[in-house]
Amino acid sequence: MAARSKRGGASRGRGRRGRGGPAKGQVTLTSVPTGRAAYVETRRWLLERHGPVCAYCEREVPERTVTLDHVTPRRGQTAYDRRDNLVLCCRACNAAKADKPILAFLLGNRARVVALFKYGQHLSHQLVEMVKDLLPPDEWPVLPPPRQHKGPRRKSSRELFGPDDHGPSPYLDV
Repeated sequence: MAARSKRGGASRGRGRRGRGGPAKGQVTLTSVPTGRAAYVETRRWLLERHGPVCAYCEREVPERTVTLDHVTPRRGQTAYDRRDNLVLCCRACNAAKADKPILAFLLGNRARVVALFKYGQHLSHQLVEMVKDLLPPDEWPVLPPPRQHKGPRRKSSRELFGPDDHGPSPYLDV
Protein backbone atom coordinates (compact mmCIF):
# COMPACT_ATOMS: atom_id res chain seq x y z
CA MET A 1 0.00 0.00 0.00
CA ALA A 2 1.28 3.49 -0.89
CA ALA A 3 2.28 5.86 1.87
CA ARG A 4 -0.25 8.62 2.54
CA SER A 5 0.57 12.29 2.89
CA LYS A 6 -1.15 14.68 5.26
CA ARG A 7 -3.68 15.45 2.55
CA GLY A 8 -4.73 11.85 2.35
CA GLY A 9 -3.29 11.05 -1.11
CA ALA A 10 -0.37 8.85 -2.07
CA SER A 11 3.03 10.48 -1.60
CA ARG A 12 5.05 11.43 -4.62
CA GLY A 13 8.77 11.01 -4.26
CA ARG A 14 11.08 13.58 -5.77
CA GLY A 15 13.33 10.94 -7.24
CA ARG A 16 10.76 9.38 -9.55
CA ARG A 17 11.75 9.28 -13.18
CA GLY A 18 9.53 10.61 -15.90
CA ARG A 19 8.54 13.77 -14.05
CA GLY A 20 10.29 17.01 -13.27
CA GLY A 21 13.24 16.97 -15.64
CA PRO A 22 15.66 14.57 -17.25
CA ALA A 23 16.38 11.19 -15.77
CA LYS A 24 19.76 10.56 -14.22
CA GLY A 25 22.37 10.08 -16.93
CA GLN A 26 20.14 11.48 -19.69
CA VAL A 27 21.76 14.01 -22.02
CA THR A 28 20.26 17.49 -21.94
CA LEU A 29 20.75 19.86 -24.86
CA THR A 30 21.68 23.46 -24.30
CA SER A 31 20.51 24.79 -27.66
CA VAL A 32 16.97 26.03 -27.37
CA PRO A 33 14.63 27.08 -30.18
CA THR A 34 15.25 30.64 -31.24
CA GLY A 35 12.46 33.17 -31.46
CA ARG A 36 11.26 34.72 -34.68
CA ALA A 37 13.20 37.93 -34.06
CA ALA A 38 16.49 36.01 -33.93
CA TYR A 39 15.66 34.23 -37.20
CA VAL A 40 14.89 37.58 -38.84
CA GLU A 41 18.19 38.99 -37.57
CA THR A 42 20.16 35.94 -38.80
CA ARG A 43 18.47 36.10 -42.20
CA ARG A 44 19.24 39.83 -42.48
CA TRP A 45 22.88 39.22 -41.44
CA LEU A 46 23.34 36.45 -44.02
CA LEU A 47 21.68 38.53 -46.75
CA GLU A 48 24.03 41.43 -45.98
CA ARG A 49 27.01 39.11 -46.02
CA HIS A 50 26.26 37.00 -49.13
CA GLY A 51 23.19 38.40 -50.83
CA PRO A 52 20.24 36.14 -51.70
CA VAL A 53 22.45 33.21 -52.78
CA CYS A 54 21.66 29.58 -51.98
CA ALA A 55 24.46 28.02 -49.92
CA TYR A 56 23.92 24.65 -51.64
CA CYS A 57 23.50 25.46 -55.35
CA GLU A 58 24.86 29.04 -55.54
CA ARG A 59 21.80 30.25 -57.44
CA GLU A 60 20.77 33.81 -56.78
CA VAL A 61 17.09 33.82 -55.85
CA PRO A 62 14.65 36.65 -55.12
CA GLU A 63 15.32 37.94 -51.61
CA ARG A 64 11.71 37.44 -50.58
CA THR A 65 11.82 33.70 -51.41
CA VAL A 66 15.19 32.76 -49.91
CA THR A 67 14.80 30.57 -46.83
CA LEU A 68 16.92 29.66 -43.82
CA ASP A 69 18.03 26.03 -43.59
CA HIS A 70 19.32 24.16 -40.56
CA VAL A 71 22.55 22.52 -41.73
CA THR A 72 22.26 20.02 -38.88
CA PRO A 73 18.56 19.15 -39.21
CA ARG A 74 15.92 20.07 -36.64
CA ARG A 75 14.25 17.14 -35.02
CA GLY A 76 11.68 18.19 -32.48
CA GLN A 77 13.27 19.72 -29.39
CA THR A 78 16.83 18.86 -30.44
CA ALA A 79 17.10 21.80 -32.82
CA TYR A 80 20.31 23.73 -33.23
CA ASP A 81 18.89 27.17 -33.96
CA ARG A 82 22.08 29.16 -33.67
CA ARG A 83 23.57 31.32 -36.42
CA ASP A 84 26.43 28.82 -36.83
CA ASN A 85 23.93 26.17 -38.02
CA LEU A 86 21.84 28.27 -40.43
CA VAL A 87 22.43 29.10 -44.10
CA LEU A 88 20.44 30.83 -46.81
CA CYS A 89 18.84 28.32 -49.12
CA CYS A 90 16.54 28.27 -52.13
CA ARG A 91 13.23 26.47 -51.71
CA ALA A 92 14.23 23.65 -54.08
CA CYS A 93 17.40 22.80 -52.12
CA ASN A 94 15.58 23.17 -48.80
CA ALA A 95 12.96 20.66 -49.96
CA ALA A 96 15.60 18.30 -51.38
CA LYS A 97 17.62 18.35 -48.16
CA ALA A 98 14.60 18.08 -45.83
CA ASP A 99 15.82 16.28 -42.67
CA LYS A 100 18.71 14.45 -44.31
CA PRO A 101 22.02 14.50 -42.47
CA ILE A 102 24.26 17.13 -44.07
CA LEU A 103 26.94 14.62 -45.05
CA ALA A 104 24.44 12.47 -46.97
CA PHE A 105 23.05 15.56 -48.71
CA LEU A 106 26.49 16.88 -49.69
CA LEU A 107 27.77 13.53 -50.94
CA GLY A 108 24.85 13.41 -53.37
CA ASN A 109 26.25 16.36 -55.36
CA ARG A 110 29.83 17.67 -55.39
CA ALA A 111 28.67 21.16 -56.41
CA ARG A 112 26.89 21.41 -53.04
CA VAL A 113 30.20 20.85 -51.24
CA VAL A 114 31.85 23.65 -53.21
CA ALA A 115 28.91 26.01 -52.62
CA LEU A 116 28.81 25.30 -48.86
CA PHE A 117 32.57 25.83 -48.71
CA LYS A 118 32.02 29.32 -50.15
CA TYR A 119 28.87 30.32 -48.27
CA GLY A 120 29.23 28.37 -45.04
CA GLN A 121 32.39 29.79 -43.50
CA HIS A 122 30.30 31.23 -40.64
CA LEU A 123 29.11 27.75 -39.61
CA SER A 124 30.41 25.89 -36.57
CA HIS A 125 34.03 24.74 -36.65
CA GLN A 126 32.99 21.09 -37.00
CA LEU A 127 30.83 21.79 -40.06
CA VAL A 128 33.47 23.96 -41.75
CA GLU A 129 36.14 21.30 -41.16
CA MET A 130 33.85 18.55 -42.49
CA VAL A 131 33.28 20.51 -45.70
CA LYS A 132 37.03 21.18 -46.05
CA ASP A 133 37.72 17.46 -45.63
CA LEU A 134 35.40 16.69 -48.56
CA LEU A 135 37.54 18.77 -50.95
CA PRO A 136 41.26 18.35 -51.62
CA PRO A 137 43.06 21.57 -50.55
CA ASP A 138 44.21 22.27 -54.12
CA GLU A 139 40.51 22.35 -55.16
CA TRP A 140 39.31 24.77 -52.49
CA PRO A 141 37.39 27.54 -54.25
CA VAL A 142 38.11 31.21 -53.78
CA LEU A 143 35.77 32.68 -51.19
CA PRO A 144 33.47 35.38 -52.53
CA PRO A 145 34.29 38.87 -51.26
CA PRO A 146 31.98 40.28 -48.61
CA ARG A 147 29.07 42.17 -50.09
CA GLN A 148 29.32 45.91 -50.07
CA HIS A 149 27.03 47.37 -47.43
CA LYS A 150 24.65 50.09 -48.48
CA GLY A 151 24.66 51.80 -45.09
CA PRO A 152 27.40 53.84 -43.44
CA ARG A 153 30.69 52.04 -42.80
CA ARG A 154 31.37 51.04 -39.20
CA LYS A 155 34.50 52.52 -37.65
CA SER A 156 37.36 50.20 -36.83
CA SER A 157 38.60 49.83 -33.26
CA ARG A 158 41.70 51.82 -34.20
CA GLU A 159 39.46 54.68 -35.44
CA LEU A 160 37.35 54.52 -32.29
CA PHE A 161 40.11 54.11 -29.68
CA GLY A 162 43.25 55.33 -31.42
CA PRO A 163 46.44 53.45 -32.14
CA ASP A 164 47.64 50.72 -29.79
CA ASP A 165 50.71 52.34 -28.21
CA HIS A 166 50.82 50.04 -25.20
CA GLY A 167 53.21 47.53 -26.73
CA PRO A 168 52.45 43.88 -27.40
CA SER A 169 49.35 42.37 -25.92
CA PRO A 170 49.85 40.57 -22.58
CA TYR A 171 47.54 37.85 -23.94
CA LEU A 172 49.84 36.80 -26.80
CA ASP A 173 52.17 33.86 -26.32
CA VAL A 174 55.71 35.00 -26.88
